[in-house]
Amino acid sequence: MAVSSPLHRLEARYGELLALCDAVESIMDSLGGSMDRNLCLANRRHKAVEYKALRKTIMAEFLLSLFVFLILHSIPAIPVIRERLLFLLGRGGYFSLYSLASILALAWVLYAALDVDYVPLWQPAAWQAWVTMIAAPVGVFLVLAGLFSVNPLSVSIRQGQRPGSIVSVTRHPVLWGFAIWALGHLVANGDVRSLILFGGFALFALGTIPMIEKRGRRRLGDQWHRQSAKTSILPFAALFTGRTPVSGDAPIAIATVATAVLTLWLLAGGHAALFHADPLLLATAQ
Repeated sequence: MAVSSPLHRLEARYGELLALCDAVESIMDSLGGSMDRNLCLANRRHKAVEYKALRKTIMAEFLLSLFVFLILHSIPAIPVIRERLLFLLGRGGYFSLYSLASILALAWVLYAALDVDYVPLWQPAAWQAWVTMIAAPVGVFLVLAGLFSVNPLSVSIRQGQRPGSIVSVTRHPVLWGFAIWALGHLVANGDVRSLILFGGFALFALGTIPMIEKRGRRRLGDQWHRQSAKTSILPFAALFTGRTPVSGDAPIAIATVATAVLTLWLLAGGHAALFHADPLLLATAQ
């Protein structure tokens, strides 16, 4: 059951008021009496103004939460701020606090989006849910494998010089994973708020890649050319061209298991409980 939001409750009250006014007018007309119609009209205008104000507030909160999320994820791309936080908090403290803040910010964005008006852009279809159920686990796997693997060429929470096996797929697994996850959800949610939300996520992730490429070349120097020669920006390009062999390691195994468990839980009811949408039900809808 969906949680009643302030906007939904106001919509319900507004609808009840209109119905009540219409019912009273009908009764008075049938009895040959009269009523102060201006009273109902005034109440209608008041509720309409209140409704519009709340809609603006909800949209403002949604945009603010998205802005905070994007700003928060810009911190690692600013060396001065990142190094200062690492010095103050230590590597473990920095990543623990940053991970917690990221999760809270993402939760704020997603739940703020639930209250925004639904304005459709295209008609829903069962195949769109299948796109999400395929793309989302792939995206989650890339994000987890990328975070758990050593990757001096891109985003990672581990230090080291020898890249993990996931880097043979793409040297930016976290960013590609986030973009694939976002685009997969955009297909199945064809409305304005989803275009802003998931489209914004995808553009942010993909737009960060050139910046990290430039920073990596400057930071690693000659090592950049040696390490990047065995990988690619586009997923699987280095594997298909034979520049690197297929391999596996512990982070890939952990990411595979974690992705499978999370996906099964979401399909078994977790997604419906969190976001009031059942992917399996949408995928089998006629």
